[in-house]
Amino acid sequence: MGKQNSKLKPEVLADLKEHTEFNEHELQEWYKGFLKDCPTGHLSVEEFKKIYSNFFPYGDASKFAEHVFRTFDANNDTTIDFREFICALSVTSRGKLEDKLKWAFSMYDLDGNGYISRSEMLEIVSAIYKMVGSVMKMPDDESTPEKRTDKIFRQMDVNADGKLSLDEFIQGAKSDPSIVRLLQCDPSGGAQFT
Repeated sequence: MGKQNSKLKPEVLADLKEHTEFNEHELQEWYKGFLKDCPTGHLSVEEFKKIYSNFFPYGDASKFAEHVFRTFDANNDTTIDFREFICALSVTSRGKLEDKLKWAFSMYDLDGNGYISRSEMLEIVSAIYKMVGSVMKMPDDESTPEKRTDKIFRQMDVNADGKLSLDEFIQGAKSDPSIVRLLQCDPSGGAQFT
């Protein structure tokens, strides 16, 4: 029985090949690993936070992990199934920049109203700062979550209405790679968004 369950059904595999950037072999391997870590086929927020914290041992990743979890949980049923997991992973690891930015926008837009408010940005940026802990040295104008949020808004909020639209978010990130760096908390200046 266990062996039967460790392979994706042909129709599920076909659907995932169409909707992700993974090939058949990769999907089967990810599925095996997912079932190994989540024998029920569903990942809870607590399990997700535990896994996420392994990647950030020097900080507190729990709040940021909750935001990532919420964005992975496409159907809002408080668990992540394999389809939700692999679709989100496909966007974040292999998607085009614009798709990654749309995904990130949905994470930052906490209330789902189509805009990122200053308080929503501050919530996520604060969670990132907690997660990276004292490991990263920030420039003076980014030394606190508030300063970083102000800097992002100065650069992105083109119409100065105190909120970021999806278009402002995408255009701001595309026109200035340092904004992507600000969003992902990378002081080195790399522009890859994952």
